[in-house]
Amino acid sequence: MKTKAMTALAALALSAGMPAMAQDPDAVAVVEETVVAVEEVPCDTHYYSQANENWFIQLGAGVNSLFGENSPVNGDEHHKLTAAYNFGFGKWFTPYMGWRLNFQGGTLHWNNNVYHKMNHVSGQLDFMWDMFNSFGGVNSERVFSIVPFVGLGAAYAWDMQPAGYIAGGTTHRKSTTWAPVVAGGLQLRFRLCRYVDFFAEGRVQAMGDVFNGTAYGVPADLTISAIGGFSFNIGGAGFHSYNPCDYTGYIANLNNQVNDLRAALATTGAALAAAEAQLPCPEVEVAEATVVEPAPLMASVRFSLNSARITPMEKVNIYNIAEWMKANPDQNVAIVGYADADTGTSEYNKRLSERRAKAVYDMLTGEYGIPAARLTTAAEGSSVQPYDENNWNRIVLFNVAQ
Repeated sequence: MKTKAMTALAALALSAGMPAMAQDPDAVAVVEETVVAVEEVPCDTHYYSQANENWFIQLGAGVNSLFGENSPVNGDEHHKLTAAYNFGFGKWFTPYMGWRLNFQGGTLHWNNNVYHKMNHVSGQLDFMWDMFNSFGGVNSERVFSIVPFVGLGAAYAWDMQPAGYIAGGTTHRKSTTWAPVVAGGLQLRFRLCRYVDFFAEGRVQAMGDVFNGTAYGVPADLTISAIGGFSFNIGGAGFHSYNPCDYTGYIANLNNQVNDLRAALATTGAALAAAEAQLPCPEVEVAEATVVEPAPLMASVRFSLNSARITPMEKVNIYNIAEWMKANPDQNVAIVGYADADTGTSEYNKRLSERRAKAVYDMLTGEYGIPAARLTTAAEGSSVQPYDENNWNRIVLFNVAQ
């Protein structure tokens, strides 16, 4: 699509000068400039994922404690902390926001002049916010993140021993209860690899006052829990990115080519007019042939920040290089990797540009069958910046090898 657009634009630019040649040979060298109004586009990076990406399953365990009508008279204090078990699944729909269905349960112990216990389970829809991606920039390789969350749901308790009662003198005793839940907390996430995270989170759940079977005093029953466990990222964690200004460099290069073609057209037109003025043709002196050095190939492969992964959108450029090499079997190609100078040390950027060049080399030889002997690789790191905008320099360029 990009190649076709470039070709069409070049053809349109050339065609603008053709009528003048056809009408008047003496006016061939005059090419009118065409002013095109271009609306500026904000150069913001946007992130997206496919429907099957960035899902996760969470398994954890820890402790929780009930804070309700707690009067520890003759109480068994060490029974206040009990085991809690956690299961959740959800999806990060942007690098900043996600949701999950979270389930937590276990046995609760407390005393209200009498020792009590009950089993419980709660389920909430949590909305999660990645603070570090919001304030520190999106980075799928970040090792540590802080993720606050809030949620709404319900809790159910059963096998309450002894059965609870409602304040006000009623003699009705309940062994099961349920209550709406408002939850909030903080998760600390440690990325172990692209597919597995370790998490530790604290959660507070506020429920109706009758949740523990007793209604008086504090108007809500609270459970506080500390959970640790693992999140398994289905398909891996990470987002695709695009920027409307990513191809500004391509457009600038294309504009330079159009200007060169205009200049060549004007020169050729002037030479043609001069030759026609000398008819019949004088004896032509044979000039020595001029060797023209091949220009760099107009193709590149762009990469995301701190990444050597080739996106599906960039594979078309590697395919075009492979097709060009198949059509020109006597030509060899140098693959040159770069990194932007704004991020990373020079040593790290050198290794990153090597990985980028190697990734392109592997695709050309492995997927498209280009002989390895026709390819060379080089890594410039961030010591050479082909473009003024540093974020354009996360790139691999191709040159015709001598």
